[in-house]
Amino acid sequence: QVHLGESGGGLVQRGGSLKLSCVVSGGAFADYAMAWFRQGPGKEREFVATINWNGDRTYYRDSVKGRFTISRDNAENTVYLQMNSLKPEDTAVYYCAARRTYSANSYSTDYDYWGQGTQVTVSS
Repeated sequence: QVHLGESGGGLVQRGGSLKLSCVVSGGAFADYAMAWFRQGPGKEREFVATINWNGDRTYYRDSVKGRFTISRDNAENTVYLQMNSLKPEDTAVYYCAARRTYSANSYSTDYDYWGQGTQVTVSS
């Protein structure tokens, strides 16, 4: 059974940084595209960033480009999301997701496995 476990969330002030981690167990991590999604209070879940199986292709939603960086370590079965210059509108529960294919995309319905989420709160 594939399990995704996120960590690294917390409370940070506007302009601060956080680094989220997601460890994948029970599956073939190196064969998966990975992504981060988020769901803010009263909002629908939305795409944040995605990375293909070997890390040479990444895509971001426009509002986080230049501030967030997705990366992966296939030896550690871990995907990361480095978040800099955080804004209050980044406040959300952040979810890690895995897709059983090499290529990445931004559609949540294409992802097969999900973590439980980690809360990120940015104060103003």
